[in-house]
Amino acid sequence: MTVNDIKSQTGTASSNSHEVLITGITGRTGAWFLRRLTQEKAHLGEMTFRAIVRNHADRRLIEESGLPIAISVGDLQDDQFIHQAMKQASTVLHIAGIHTSINVVKAAVNSPVKRLILVHTTGIYSNYKSASADYIAIENQVKALIANRNIDITILQPTMIYGSPSDNNVIIFIKMVDKLRFFPVVNQAKYALQPVHQQDLGDAYYQVLINPATTCNKTYILSGKAPIRLIDMLTLMATYLEKQTVFFSVPFPVAYCGACAVFALTLGKVDYRERVQRLVEPRAFPHDEAARDFGYSPMDFATGIKAEISAYQSQKSQKSQKSQKL
Repeated sequence: MTVNDIKSQTGTASSNSHEVLITGITGRTGAWFLRRLTQEKAHLGEMTFRAIVRNHADRRLIEESGLPIAISVGDLQDDQFIHQAMKQASTVLHIAGIHTSINVVKAAVNSPVKRLILVHTTGIYSNYKSASADYIAIENQVKALIANRNIDITILQPTMIYGSPSDNNVIIFIKMVDKLRFFPVVNQAKYALQPVHQQDLGDAYYQVLINPATTCNKTYILSGKAPIRLIDMLTLMATYLEKQTVFFSVPFPVAYCGACAVFALTLGKVDYRERVQRLVEPRAFPHDEAARDFGYSPMDFATGIKAEISAYQSQKSQKSQKSQKL
């Protein structure tokens, strides 16, 4: 697909350029999207970009990319700022997260924007109300805001995201396996998950961006290659960490009572109740539609976790060397 094809799909064929406004480009998956853009720079034609970044964000990858990316420094909670940043945009790729989607969409409906790509979450499908209620409300409000307006929308719903020592998800398990000789799991940890690597998401954002004809006005689940049980994930981690970890099972009622006790003893300041509940909630989701519509083909968990553990060990070694010098 050429840039001119994208222009015609978004109603901007008469414009000199097609500006894409991006949020979250300095984040973990946003950085992978930027890498993919950089690789494809010869094919971007007249497409230009504007990135909304926070004042303290590391902009080196943007500056070193060689891409035509203008930078707007500000806060996605600032309605006036978002509206100003969106003045020339025809497409918005919102990677920064579901909790700021409403502000972004409100600005879009009062701007030249013709296409929205929003990165949300499969947390919307959780059986636990506190995990899903907010997400459902946000998506419903987003759809209400664009109803009867000439704006196309694509919603992307990643599963558990992993791929770096700062992923805030799988890295927690990696650290626990690394430190604990005896590792407690709930109900034998035989529940299927389908984590998705950050790189696969960055590539997916790019593919959705350049394929409006097949992706507009659709919702896509972005999951890893195949489901994997939590116990098998943990075992893989132990293998790559070269640890002889012993996993032992704790019945769910015992684990949940423990979480309730912690909640009570800390007067509600530490709440692991829902985390324990979600440890026994299957979270595997197929990505067939994404594969069909834009060729989504994510890596397998064994490949992704091996790379993440290598990065974790390298980071750990660097910290150890620094502490020894001190």
